[in-house]
Amino acid sequence: MADQPVSRLSGGGSAPALHHRSKLEIEDPKEHAGSGAASIVGLTCIRCCASYPVNIEIDSRGCPACRDVAPANLKPVYASPVDPRSIAPNAPRSLWRYAYALPCSLEDAVSLGEGQTPLIEAARIGPALGARNLFIKDEGRNPTWSHKDRFSTVAVSLARAQGAKVVATASSGNAGASLAAYAARAGLQCVVATFGGSATAMLAQIRKYGATVLPLANKMDRWTLLAEAATRYGWFVASPYHTPVVGSHALGIEGYKTIAYEIVEQSGGIAPDWCVLPVCYGDALFGVWRGFQELFAQGAITRLPRMAAAEVHGSLAQALATGSDRLEERSLAFESLAVSIGAPRSTYQALKALRESSGRSVPLNNDGLVDMQERLARDEGIFAELASVTPLLALARLREGGVIAPDDHVVAVVTASGLKDLDRSVGQAGNDTIFRSTDDAWDWLGRNAAGLMGRRPRD
Repeated sequence: MADQPVSRLSGGGSAPALHHRSKLEIEDPKEHAGSGAASIVGLTCIRCCASYPVNIEIDSRGCPACRDVAPANLKPVYASPVDPRSIAPNAPRSLWRYAYALPCSLEDAVSLGEGQTPLIEAARIGPALGARNLFIKDEGRNPTWSHKDRFSTVAVSLARAQGAKVVATASSGNAGASLAAYAARAGLQCVVATFGGSATAMLAQIRKYGATVLPLANKMDRWTLLAEAATRYGWFVASPYHTPVVGSHALGIEGYKTIAYEIVEQSGGIAPDWCVLPVCYGDALFGVWRGFQELFAQGAITRLPRMAAAEVHGSLAQALATGSDRLEERSLAFESLAVSIGAPRSTYQALKALRESSGRSVPLNNDGLVDMQERLARDEGIFAELASVTPLLALARLREGGVIAPDDHVVAVVTASGLKDLDRSVGQAGNDTIFRSTDDAWDWLGRNAAGLMGRRPRD
């Protein structure tokens, strides 16, 4: 790839452009060398900025210096400033077109064609929520139907390149299904430690990919098992496995930066005013924020968006209100239907993204979740997981409070498909009658859906 010309994203534009790509300028191919990966020279703490060697063990506990004060994740330090605008003209139509900004070479990539998901104008539900300029980034279009594929493609690529034989994760569903698929693609074994009550559709998906599923009655036992496996057997563990949680594998999180790159590219070279995501441990929120920061540092965008988190139990909102760096575990006042984001405590990395962007966090309960899921499906044709519609509920709250203006350009990241948690979102079917004749069907329509039976307009 070093001998090929690369392209550059436009930094201009004044309005979202969803049906064409931003203009590209050819840049000097000699500016880049090697196979396309960003060269890592070390890691640094995202809180205290302590530096660590590139071969430090990433053991899920984050920065040793911050561990007892306010646990914080690490991030990679690259040999030269990352330029996410550098794209090889023959790059794959996946997130690996941004290989120059990722910590793994294109040659080592384990890919299923992830990324390049659509950015869709929400022409009906947006105005209904008071946001006339709302766009939805539909991550349910990824290979395993969730945004986790952006993490897994990078994590599994690194694991295989490092010689790992087994990859593992603690997961309620999406992360496990994604890691299992990429492990299968890479020819690696996969173990998913989960717990009772996980969505059955996602557990079935994990098993179909050939992964070993270990359901544990005590959620915390998942982490104990994975910590022992990493020490004893050298498993590559992608998820957190120590408490307090700092986030997932620091290098895998780099895959989420590509959501920001795509949003800007699909919007004609501009950043939104707001970017709203569902948040548990904040891997995606922090990764997307890093992506926008890199674009801003390289001059690809002229301003940074504000980030907003849709959370369940409110640990981020509390930390923002108190100014603390240490997030407190919250009491579980209810069982959330949004199981993917139902943890009682988020992470410093999520808090950092919100603080740096002058963002907001909106705690949400189960009220309106199923209704919003159905509204999004009926109004926009997007069927999203229950956790994935929380950004729309958060947006509605922020509009009501006057935080988001009616004309602000807002991107809501819908992280997964509604097929993932049908057992939680679908109640009694509306009509499961089997009609014995067409007359019976017409009779039912006349009584229940007469509006469908208007006269056909004349030619």
